[in-house]
Amino acid sequence: MVRLKLLSRSYCHLCDDMLAALERHPARPRFEVAVVDVDADSALEERYGILVPVLLHEEVEICHYHLDATRLEAYLAGF
Repeated sequence: MVRLKLLSRSYCHLCDDMLAALERHPARPRFEVAVVDVDADSALEERYGILVPVLLHEEVEICHYHLDATRLEAYLAGF
């Protein structure tokens, strides 16, 4: 199983939308998502600031703002 990280903010509707899209994505059995509050880590906030939400696997950015399902599927195909 691939462990993805979603950099998020509590007041961010785009973050809520991306998490909802990930939860209903057809490939969901192949990945899990950990939600990380970007504002709780100054280094993450400085690095990703306005790009939030950001979907990562380790240090690889898969997409930001909106779920790019095609890119996620292509990325998951490598595992």
